[in-house]
Parts: sequence; C-alpha cells; structure tokens
Amino acid sequence: MSTVISFKNVTKIFARPDGRGDFTAVEHLSFEIDKGEIVAVLGKTGCGKSTMFNIVSGLIEPTSGEARVIGHDPFHEFAFFRGKIGIVFQNDRLMPWRSALDNVRLGLQILDCNPKESEETARAWLRRLGLAGHENDYPHALSGGMRQRVSIARAFAVDPQILLCDEPFSSLDEMTARDLRAEFVRLVRQNDKTAVFVTHQINEAMEIGDRVMVFHRPARIAYEAHLGSMNEEARRKVRDEIMRVLAVEQALAPPPFCQSRELGDQQAGEQRPHEGKETGC
Repeated sequence: MSTVISFKNVTKIFARPDGRGDFTAVEHLSFEIDKGEIVAVLGKTGCGKSTMFNIVSGLIEPTSGEARVIGHDPFHEFAFFRGKIGIVFQNDRLMPWRSALDNVRLGLQILDCNPKESEETARAWLRRLGLAGHENDYPHALSGGMRQRVSIARAFAVDPQILLCDEPFSSLDEMTARDLRAEFVRLVRQNDKTAVFVTHQINEAMEIGDRVMVFHRPARIAYEAHLGSMNEEARRKVRDEIMRVLAVEQALAPPPFCQSRELGDQQAGEQRPHEGKETGC
C-alpha cells in the first residue's frame, strides 16, 4: 500500500502566551498511514492530538521534523490540498443562513465546480446519509445528529482522498453517535478513502479504527494496536492495555497547558492568520 500521511520526528513547540518560556505539544512523533486505512488517535485532553491534526491539515508548521501528506508539505504547499482533504469538526460548523443542500454544496462552489453537477452531487450525498426530503431545511430546523450528517455529507461531497475528523460525535447522544460511527466507517470503506479520527473515547476509537494510536503528552505514541480481524477476547485485551497506558500517564504527567482556540499558534506567528484552531490539546 502507498503511504498517504507520514510524520518523521515531528516536534511542535509553542511560545506560552504569558511569555514564560515555551511549551512542547508534539515531541519526536513518527508514524505512517497507508491508503485506505482508518486510524483512530486516542488520548487525554492536552496530549497533542489536535496539534497533530492541525499539522496534517496544514494549519500549523512543525518546529522540526518532516510532515508529508500525499507526498507534499501540508503547510508550505497548502494550495495543493484544495479538494484533497475533507474535515469533519467537533461541531457541525454549518452556515445558518444556508440550507442543508447549500451547506453541502459549499466546498464544491469553492472549488468552482459546475453548478448543476454540484447540486446533483450534494443531493446524492444528503440522500446517502438519510437526509432526503431535508435538502431545503436550515440548520436550526435540524437535530444535532442531522446537522452532523450534513457536515459529513459536505466533507465527502468534494471527493477528498483524506478525511480528518476531530471528535465529530462527542456532542451527540450515544445512540446517535453509534449510528453515525457505523455510517462513517461504511462510507469510508465504500469510497476507498483514508481517514484519521481523533477521539478521547476508547470504545469509539476501537469501533472506528483499523489501527489505534494512543498518545501521551507531549504527543508521542505510547501504545499502538492493529485491530484488523481481532476476536472479542483479543479486543478486550487491547482495551485493557489502552486503559492501563492512559492510567499511567494520568499518574505521572503534569497538568496540561492548552492554547486557547482563539490564540491558537498566533503567539508564535506561525499559524495561518485565518485559522484559530485549538493547538495545544
């Protein structure tokens, strides 16, 4: 299989907002993700999951080391990734003045796709996600689960090679979240996508991922498991080991330092000025 995402000894250091030294969010992180994999990244708040996510998506630059996505530098070759990466955020981030259909069409419009084809694509993805008949509904008229389905449809509609998901189901009730996890995995498989799924829930990571990477702070791989076709007993052992690894970090690690979502990496002058994504957690 071809490697789609590669980190080689990546480190990210932020200047603290109070000016009192630096904070290391990612430290000598190395991994590879192959085409077609679904990799769940698991860890406690403040372990650097979102910083890794932002490096992959090109929003921030590593302090040292090498990050490559589809063979390109995501920060310095940001324009190359137009239409190649779809992102599903923790909240749906729908535009309230746009209908469900127009929200799904947004990425296609940004990519200057044919308007008629864009509408057909958007309608098809809403239908695949069970939202036929809701095309003209506005976000305020949709439930939380339905809004997140629109968000997923928007991500898939541009036909990206990679899907990045930052705790997209954490605000939903468990039954809705479980249904959407199963739907998400099915769509990734059917459409031959590669996905990185950030979460802090062990069960969610194991439901989603072909592989689970557990981060300790600052972001480094403390444990990794390839789930594949594991039987239930083997999966139980993996779950127990993940819990042990996370418990060890809780006992040994100092309290996390988190950059705020508004500050992001602007203190260091390295983040794209139009983005305010959380970076320290």
